[in-house]
Parts: sequence; structure tokens; C-alpha cells
Amino acid sequence: MKKSIFVLSTFLIVFLSTHAQEGKVFDKLSMSSKILKSERNFAVYLPPGYDTSKRSYPVLYLLHGAGDDQTGWVQFGEVKHITDKAIKNGKATPMIIIMPDAKTGKLGYFNTIKGDWNYEDFFFNELMPYVEKKYRVKREKRYRAVAGLSMGGGGSFMYALHRPDLFSSACPLSAYVGPLSLEQLKLRIPKSEKYSKKQIEAYFKRHNAIELIKSESVEKLKSVRWFIDCGDDDFLYEGNSLAHIALTKKKIPHEYRVRDGAHNWTYWRASLPKVLRFVSQGFHQY
Repeated sequence: MKKSIFVLSTFLIVFLSTHAQEGKVFDKLSMSSKILKSERNFAVYLPPGYDTSKRSYPVLYLLHGAGDDQTGWVQFGEVKHITDKAIKNGKATPMIIIMPDAKTGKLGYFNTIKGDWNYEDFFFNELMPYVEKKYRVKREKRYRAVAGLSMGGGGSFMYALHRPDLFSSACPLSAYVGPLSLEQLKLRIPKSEKYSKKQIEAYFKRHNAIELIKSESVEKLKSVRWFIDCGDDDFLYEGNSLAHIALTKKKIPHEYRVRDGAHNWTYWRASLPKVLRFVSQGFHQY
């Protein structure tokens, strides 16, 4: 009997110890948006010990690509397993990860030209304040980062370029950097929607990472730590290369990675540990 109690106690200690080292993921959360006039879905990763601690944590906004939703990084990106492992091995600091849905209703992380779907306004004016109220998130720039893949890579580029005062690090992965020319943008606009040349040019300049890098001040660009990663067989390789060249010409420090791989989850799962380590260095003031 004593032996059984000992075995059971040992099992419980090991079980509780193991699970105490694991984070938690909730991928069916939602909030109301007045800007988008709808319920917005999001997922969250909470680090090990969040429930029992009283400390506040850095936050990473992790954006999905076209075709996915807030569950993409959870289901295919294995965010919980990878982040738990990185924290356990000391490669990443405990952090909260917010994964918003940019697919509900309409697709994309930006405001539309005609202003009928202002997702970027929602992100900055509603989602971020909601997160900072609901979770124990540190609110200083130093403790906030943004990353994403493909369409979400474009989102992480634009958000950090539009608001460099808010993010310590930005990590675009296989990013869609925006239309590479005005003609390319014009081809993407439905023929039923009519805009002036001035409207189209203004939208192009605000939603093309290369144009933004060229026009933004060196001081503001340097205030963000940049990590760009794109596979050598990725169809978005050109835009990422041009962003790297534009940053290099302005002598902006940044990490630029080209690895063997294509536009797929195999590549992005391998990128995530590097992203977690990179943003953690920023949180720690390397």
C-alpha cells in the first residue's frame, strides 16, 4: 500500500512538474469591433506559469497568411510546442503571443482605399488596447514585437514601418511586401472600383515596404530591430530581396536570412524559433 502511494505521489509530482512547464493556447476567442462592425476572432499563447504568477509579460503579435485564420500558427505552425521548447531551453523569454484573425468577413491587415474596411485602424485602436487590458502585457515599445508570414509578413512590415514608435522588433517571414509597381497595384483593383490617380499613388506609397523604407527617416528605421527571412525557392523572394537592398543602402542594421526552402509551413516552423530568440533579445535589451 505504501509502495502504491509512493508511486502515485511520484507520478503526480512528475506530471505536475511537466505541465507546469507548458504554456496554454486558446484559439477560439473573440472581441467586438466598432471599427469593423463585427466580432473579431483571435488566438493567444500564454507562457508557462502565467496563471500562478503576477508578473507582466512582453507581447508578440504573430500574423497569419492568406488562406489561414487565427488558428494557422496554432494548428500548422505548432506555436505552443515550439515556444514552450524555446522558453524551456532558455532560447526565448516567457512572452504572450497574440494571433489575430484577418480573414473574418474580408481578407487583409490594412485599410482599404475607399475606407470601408479599416483593419489597420482596428489593430492599433481596438485590438492592442483590448489585449493590454485583458492580459498582463507590458505596454512599452521595448516589450512589444510583431512578426508574420506571407500576407502577415507584409502586415508586420507595414505595421512596424507605419508605427516604429510601437515595436522593438519586426520579423517579416516570406513577406508579401506589397505591389512592386503602380501598374501591379492597378491590376489588383476591381474594375468596378474607380479611384483617382492621386488616391492610387498614395495607397501604393503607404503599402509598399520598399517605398516606405526609402521615404522613412534613418532614425525611425533604426529604432526597430529587423529580421527578414525568405526561402530561396519562395515566389516572394524578389520583394524580400529588394527590401533587404533598400535597408542596406540606407545603412539600417538588420538580419537577412535566405535558407533552402519554399513558401510553406515547413519553412515557417523552422523560422519561428529564430524569431522567438530574436524578439527576446530585444525584450532583454541585448
